[in-house]
Amino acid sequence: MVRVSYEESRLTARRRRSHHLPMSFSPPEQFNMAEYFLDARIREGRGERPALLTESGTLTYRDVHALANRFGHVLTGAGVEPEQRVLIALPDGPEFVGALFGTLKIGAAVVMVNPHLKLDAIEYFYGYTRARLAIVHRDTAAAFRAAAERAPHLKRILVVGDAALEAELARAPEALDTFPSHRDDPAIWLFSGGTTGQPKAVVQSHRSFANTTECYAKGVIGYTERDVTLSVPKLFFGYATGSNLLFPFAVGGAAVLFPEPCTAEVIFAKLARFRPTILINVPTMINHMVSHGDARRQNVSRLRLCTSAGEALPVELHERWKAIFGVELLDGLGTAEMWHIFISNRPGAVRPGTLGQVVPGFEVSVRDDDGRAVPVGEIGALWVRGESRAIGYWQQMEKTKEAFRGEWYVSGDLVRCDVDGYFTYCGRADDLLKVGGKWLAPQEVEGCLLRGRGLSAPAPGGQGGGGRGRRHLRRAHQAACVRSRERTGRGSGAGRTAEDIRAGAPRALQGSA
Repeated sequence: MVRVSYEESRLTARRRRSHHLPMSFSPPEQFNMAEYFLDARIREGRGERPALLTESGTLTYRDVHALANRFGHVLTGAGVEPEQRVLIALPDGPEFVGALFGTLKIGAAVVMVNPHLKLDAIEYFYGYTRARLAIVHRDTAAAFRAAAERAPHLKRILVVGDAALEAELARAPEALDTFPSHRDDPAIWLFSGGTTGQPKAVVQSHRSFANTTECYAKGVIGYTERDVTLSVPKLFFGYATGSNLLFPFAVGGAAVLFPEPCTAEVIFAKLARFRPTILINVPTMINHMVSHGDARRQNVSRLRLCTSAGEALPVELHERWKAIFGVELLDGLGTAEMWHIFISNRPGAVRPGTLGQVVPGFEVSVRDDDGRAVPVGEIGALWVRGESRAIGYWQQMEKTKEAFRGEWYVSGDLVRCDVDGYFTYCGRADDLLKVGGKWLAPQEVEGCLLRGRGLSAPAPGGQGGGGRGRRHLRRAHQAACVRSRERTGRGSGAGRTAEDIRAGAPRALQGSA
């Protein structure tokens, strides 16, 4: 047993199965994540430590705690009750943090959305979530107020920056008892957009957020109270909610918050101003940073690592980052359905081009269409389980049954795992081709054909509505249907047959023509 910071909690060993490390987090039945991430820091005597760093100044944990309690009183006074939804559409700043923890402290559920949503999107979220109250910013309040005219469940809008709310918060008491939530009560709604249709809500419990914090933030990244975090994604993204708020708060560290849009120049300025130790990043911004004309003149000496998620991180980009900045870059994979990252590279054990290894406390299996484990090195569907699994999709029972199978979540992502337990992301199922019963990236098929003796480019053909893979080639079993140079009377490809093509193709392509 390993005791963690929350009293009565344990990290417990589990029998090794598939790809995983044996560790999990078991909070007590009565468990509110606001107590775990915020109240506990006050009890531990860390109230005067810096919690939030902004251009306007520093807030200590005691300051954040008081602000959250004031928000909780205002929400209760507005009629918000436990388990009801509060929609938060705020820029990154202390008010976002106070509103989030204030909502959790009264037992309500947080719905985080982009503060710059258009009118039709706001109307959708109002109706879909049935939020009782919305907290918005003065600069973007007009659209949220207009949408409220068609939101029968919404009772009130609080506007940060307006004198009325500021006065109400100032009058509210600084003390507030935290609601005794159940560890499996809904805590925060995240959104999974998918490729079609409106975003669907992934309902996550209080348990999930603490579990990933123990397993990933503490167990893999090694967050400590000496860490200062800075994030490219904004807080309403689950990736940033964890890495740039909850994770540092769990250990008494500090988070840098700023409302302006991210550019390479902005990030460089924040790095110089606040000197963070952990940068939460995405490949697009990594590319902007390494391509910047002043990249090599930036002082990143205090950064101990940078994380990447959200999209593929090419090996070449990883190498450019390391060559220019000399800072370890950790790629990983997470989903809203498992809240955060469950496969990650580790400090000191990075393999560029891979997602890394399974985070302790999670189990990942690579399976075929029938749910059977595939051999090491072959592509298959990613199945994952752990104590951060979502309750399900709100009002989406069919999609819930399809994605959540017992303890497992089946993501639709395709991966392969090597003998050392390192995973490589191969795309979505809609983007790949099945050839001879095995998954292949379309580029592999095309490359194989182009390497064939005397072959010109494979004949492309779209298969309506498919992903990138299906736009490369019409169907996998047509891979050998190419135009040989015989048709033009040139070259040495005359007489090439499907058998000739098979002879020069990888084993995965054989039998497909």
